[in-house]
Amino acid sequence: MKFLFRNDYSFGAHPKVLEAVCKVNLEGNPGYGDDRYTAMAKDRIREICGCPEAAVEFLIGGTQTNVTACAFLLKPWEAAVCADSGHLNGHEVGAFEATGHKILPVHAGGDGKVSPEMVAPLLKVHQDPHLTKPGLVYISQATENGTVYTKAELTALSEFCRANGLYLFADGARLGAALTSDSNDLTLPEFAHLVDAFYIGGTKNGTMFGEALVIPDPALAKDFFRMKKRMGAVMEKGWIQGVMFLSLFEDDLYFKMARHANEMAARLQNGLKALGWQLWVESPTNQVFAVVHNSRKAGLDEVCQYEDWCSYDETHTVIRFVTCFQTSREEVDGLLSALGASR
Repeated sequence: MKFLFRNDYSFGAHPKVLEAVCKVNLEGNPGYGDDRYTAMAKDRIREICGCPEAAVEFLIGGTQTNVTACAFLLKPWEAAVCADSGHLNGHEVGAFEATGHKILPVHAGGDGKVSPEMVAPLLKVHQDPHLTKPGLVYISQATENGTVYTKAELTALSEFCRANGLYLFADGARLGAALTSDSNDLTLPEFAHLVDAFYIGGTKNGTMFGEALVIPDPALAKDFFRMKKRMGAVMEKGWIQGVMFLSLFEDDLYFKMARHANEMAARLQNGLKALGWQLWVESPTNQVFAVVHNSRKAGLDEVCQYEDWCSYDETHTVIRFVTCFQTSREEVDGLLSALGASR
């Protein structure tokens, strides 16, 4: 049996989420999100975010949400500043650029975080009217490298963006993992008030699919539904998303799942260190990054599914293990046992 640690969307959905959908499956509801479940889910999200007037829109996946929201916020001649490791830049096959906007990447280093000091030089260079104008800073919380922005870091970046006329957009595909991390010192309402738009990721934390985009200032979201429709992001059976997200925030299920995934990742990360494995970064969330000699990869392939992340040097590769709501302690210990026996 292979242990599954390749990603956090290998499993369909948490049973409680599926149960909620099945319960109303044959009820019959209006389409395109014009149903009572979607309305209740939006109200619940406004409540937990501490943003009673926020615009909330449901989209299907992370790339679609990133591209639709960022392109909507920018004027045609504006660009997005993004960490070179950011999902918008590195894993979306030019989807954002296909909207006519440019990405201005900054080298973020191993922690994957963007700071004001990285953005400031770009603003100076791009004062030239013959160049694209930076209009938005894209970040991920948690980052692609599993790290988390602290309150001080996010506050500094938020204040910088607002002082320089930049929107701050946060990819929240793994927001649950970030908010329940031991390294986190931000509440969800604090986070929501430091960014101009963000989303609560469901695909990677317990739903079949779906992301909830939150724009705290409703004036900023004027006509967003038209943009969503134009980008093919409006679901006919939108009530399914409403039901799923409503169930996520009953009894703190969303945060319980994310916390469990983080705990399993910490158990795995500590176990790897005990076995003498080299970590690429110390991750406080549900992604674990290890450096392995290429000669060991064939043996790894026999016991588990993981992802090649990046080259470390000519003879080593950084690989990634990911945990989720379904990952059990027995699976983590089983993998560690198998890895220990293969040394």
